[in-house]
Amino acid sequence: MWYPFSFAQSHLVSSPSLLRHYSHTDPPPLSPAMAVVSPSFSAQISGGTTFSGLRRSDAVVSFVHHSNSSLRLVSSPCRQPPRGVVAMAGTGKFFVGGNWKCNGTKDSITKLVSDLNNAKLETNVDVVVAPPFVYIDQVKSSLTDRIEISAQNSWVGKGGAFTGEISVEQLKDMGCKWVILGHSERRHVIGENDEFIGKKAAYALSEGLGVIACIGEKLEEREAGKTFDVCFQQLKAFADAVPSWDDIVVAYEPVWAIGTGKVASPQQAQEVHVAVRDWLKKNVSEEVASKTRIIYGGSVNGGNCSELAKEEDIDGFLVGGASLKGPEFAAIVNSAVEKKVAA
Repeated sequence: MWYPFSFAQSHLVSSPSLLRHYSHTDPPPLSPAMAVVSPSFSAQISGGTTFSGLRRSDAVVSFVHHSNSSLRLVSSPCRQPPRGVVAMAGTGKFFVGGNWKCNGTKDSITKLVSDLNNAKLETNVDVVVAPPFVYIDQVKSSLTDRIEISAQNSWVGKGGAFTGEISVEQLKDMGCKWVILGHSERRHVIGENDEFIGKKAAYALSEGLGVIACIGEKLEEREAGKTFDVCFQQLKAFADAVPSWDDIVVAYEPVWAIGTGKVASPQQAQEVHVAVRDWLKKNVSEEVASKTRIIYGGSVNGGNCSELAKEEDIDGFLVGGASLKGPEFAAIVNSAVEKKVAA
């Protein structure tokens, strides 16, 4: 096991020497990713002491090379060529979801739906929008069939005496195909825990809804070097509960980037996406790791989507505020062309 640095420690270190470290097992191939090495990371390696970082469970041989007086951690360049209909690591189509959250009125949603209906969208992209519950029927009845409908939440079991909740059966009755589960606002504002979220996902899947399964770390967790620990724990809760991964899209959404205007750099997002895919390969199966789409969310907009889309393991986006603007959301959907350019 190797332990990369914390992204919060963003200083570069200078040294002409090369550093190598190994796990106690034979190293498997590592996906291409690059990261800056912090001073504490370098010092801890050279001192042979244990340190915390963005932990990666099965990656392992890495080296540091000297470039422009800076040391950078570079992984072994041995990822398999991109597969699927566009140039990305997952084998499914590019996936873009719009989470409208608790926003909108009948009039504003009528305008948004009109803009989406008139937008020219890349054909080889799965597009989903998640209106507030009270507007799902309005959107379903007026939105083009090109775009599928998702709910923003669902109850953990069959409906009944659960005041304020929405059952999977009701969502299907209204025409929903997907549901967003595990979003940070449900975790950290409402107080849903990993086990409860996993059970909700299992029930939704068992009843035929696709699940957009959200994971992501808070700022203090990233600064403490716990990004991978947090994301892997959240993934495990899904893996322990769900009957199959066939209809799951994983959404990595760093909490510190949601609605803040801050966005993970393409390299930061790519590193976590690679780690998530590696975790799926090790803990679920190679097939699931290959076919599961891993999308990024966190202040995605029309200005940053193209650069993010170029990263091999970013298979799409879960979009918040920008999804409330039809033309901008369409531009994000169409950023899928960057995959073809990158290929």
